[in-house]
Order: sequence, then C-alpha cells, then structure tokens
Amino acid sequence: MLRLFVLFLSLISAAAAQAAKPAAAPVDIVFRHAQTGEAAALLVDLVDRYNAESKTGRVVLQHLNMVTDLHQLPHLALLEDDEDPKFFGSHPRMQPLHKVMAIAKEKFDAKDFFPVVADVVDDNKGRIQALPLALSVPVLYYNKDTFRKAKLDPEKPPATWWEVQETAGKIFDVDRRCPFTSSNLAWVHLENVATQHSEPIANSGERGGKSGLALNSLVEVKHVALLASWHKSFYFRYFGPGREADEKFLTGECGMLTSDSSLYMRLLKRKPFDYGVAALPHHDDVRDAAPGKVLPDGALLWALAGKKKPEYAAVAHFIAYLLRPEVQKEWVKATGFLPMTPAPVQSLAAEGTLPPDILRRTVQRLSDKKYVSSAKPKAMAGMGRVRAILSEELEAVWANLKPAKEALDTAVRRGNTLLQPAPASAAADGSVAR
Repeated sequence: MLRLFVLFLSLISAAAAQAAKPAAAPVDIVFRHAQTGEAAALLVDLVDRYNAESKTGRVVLQHLNMVTDLHQLPHLALLEDDEDPKFFGSHPRMQPLHKVMAIAKEKFDAKDFFPVVADVVDDNKGRIQALPLALSVPVLYYNKDTFRKAKLDPEKPPATWWEVQETAGKIFDVDRRCPFTSSNLAWVHLENVATQHSEPIANSGERGGKSGLALNSLVEVKHVALLASWHKSFYFRYFGPGREADEKFLTGECGMLTSDSSLYMRLLKRKPFDYGVAALPHHDDVRDAAPGKVLPDGALLWALAGKKKPEYAAVAHFIAYLLRPEVQKEWVKATGFLPMTPAPVQSLAAEGTLPPDILRRTVQRLSDKKYVSSAKPKAMAGMGRVRAILSEELEAVWANLKPAKEALDTAVRRGNTLLQPAPASAAADGSVAR
C-alpha cells in the first residue's frame, strides 16, 4: 500500500511538472518574395490570417525590395529560375519539399497535384521539390472589337501561325498600329514552339548524347524567320523581352497578343474591351506537332536547407495552409496563376468566377498526362539566364542585323556556356542545388 501511495505521489509530481513546463514559443519563419500587385497584396493578407490562427509558427513576409542583407537566408523563397543571386546573393542549397513535409508528418502526395503542374516541380522519381505556387502557360489573347472592325469572326481566333498571319494582315488594313505583339518572346516563341512541335529545348547528355541547348532546329529557325517577315511588314510589333507588350494590348493598341495565362484575371477585372483567349497557335505543317503541349513556367516556392527541425515543421504547416482548397481558390482568383490541385477549380466552378469553357480547358490540359512535355530536361539549370541571351539575339533579328539561323546558332553557342547539368546527387542532409 505504501509503495502504491509513493507511486501515486510521483505520478502527480510528474504531471504537475509537465503542466508547469512553459509551452514552446512559436517559431518564426521568413518568407521572401518579389511579387507585385494583386499577388503581393494577397500574400500579405494570407500570411496575416495564417499567423492569427497558428499556434506553432509565425510567418514573417519579406519583400525582396526591402531586404538589406541578402546573406541572411530565409526559410522560404518564391523565386523563378536563376533568381538565386538576386534573392540571396549566392546559390544556397534547397531542402526538397517532400522531405520538409515528411518532418511534420503532413500529408503530401504528388498524385494530389495536377500531373502537368507536378511535372514542373518533381524530380526524376516523381517527388515534389518545390510548391508550384505561381505558374502560367502561354496563350493567345485577341481583341474581339478589333476583329469585328476587320470583318473577322470574333468567335474564331486563329489556331495556326499561318492563320495569325492572315488575321494580322486583315487587322493591318483597318488599324496599322499593332496587329500582333508578344510578351516573354524567348519563352513563348522559342521554348514553347519547340515543345509544341516535339522538339527538345535542351539535351541533358544522357545515354551518351551531347548535352546543351537545341533551340536552333528547323522549327525554331522557320518560326523566327516568319516573325521577322511580320516585323518587316508591320504585322508584328516588338516592345521588349519581358511583359511590356501586355499593356499595349490592355490599352487596345494591339489586336492580338501572346502572353502568359495569368494576364486573363487582369482582363477579367478591368474589362478594357471585348476580348477572347485561345490556345497558343502552332504550325500545322510540322510532323508530330502536339499543339497542347506547352510548358508551365513561373515562380516556385522553395524551402532553404540548413534549418532546424522545428523550423521545418512550421514551414510544413504553412505549406499545408497554402494547399487548402479555399486558400488556393482565393490565390487563383486574385492572381490568375494555375491551380495546383483540382479542389480550387471545383470551387471556382461552383462560384461562377471563371467562364465554364475556361475551367473545362484548364482541367483538361492540367489533368491529362499526355500534355506533359519532356522537352526541358529536369537535370538542367540556367534557363533563366539563357532567356536573356535568346532575347538579345532575337532583337538582332528584329533590327535586321542577323538572319534567324545565325541569331539562333549564336544564342545556342552563347547559352551553352551558362546551361549546366544539375548535380546528380544530394548533399548528406538531403538538400539539393537548384
């Protein structure tokens, strides 16, 4: 009886000690980004709401423009390919997201993502490396009012590049300012044109082949030469290598625009005129063309390596928050970025935010594995810097300083000095280099 009494007292003492033990303080995790406009504003709101409900961690949002010391590495960074020096002043290692989620025992399965989206961020074993938070695909926008003025059917956008030429000619007859333009030319008109026509963007060097860029094949040369002829005829106007052409279209100056799909939400909110959106045109005279195969691109949310286990647990809980259907829906609705999983699309459909045809096409293209492209090897790094070179060489074509083939051959030669194979093995802590 005495022993039982002593045991009882010891259990009470242990329980009291446990109750007196202070709760672990919430962990601060720093999230660095360079988003602007609606995306930046919504990030602030989402983080504020997360912090208000979280008991285990607090997210500190940090805009790149406000960072004074790049070498103080954050826990999370929403960045595009090759933005490491701008974000960190170096090339730090990243912790694969599937490992981060496993630390906190958070459910995280690549099969929950749309296949086309998951392909952008998984490794060669199908494991998610980063969160595909801000992806877009290239599409064709057109001004239906301009089409009517040119006596074109506003419900029949051009599906091929030859049809774009015919359409641009008819628009030119009634409005010579800018029949057709494009943003992000290197991505849209080189990388995605290659993908659509079953041509590689780069070869990884596997199986004994030569590694390097492959953006000077017959398809790309033919396409750039066609654009050059349009430029000389004033069917095509060039405004810059980035998104400069978007505003020219939004003001009504340009009749057609190829740009990224996220612009659609800006059009939906501003309603500057009657507009349409269609699939990126293709060349129908190229064998093995696959028009629906386009490459999603944009900023990915990466977790940085070298953090402590409680910090990764806090990161994992925040990632789980971003994946909630209601949070995803709000993000897609505000930014126009591609949904990561089917859940927000179903919610948007029920809400009636997006037109049914847009939702149907989105789900079809993102869900079907046949739209996954192998044009860009997973084991290559450096395409962000390569695009700057491609843009420079394209500008030489528009200025009539070089023919298409010479410009693309030069771009490939210059770009190969920057394009590098990604490290084949991970570090001892499981981190990887981007």
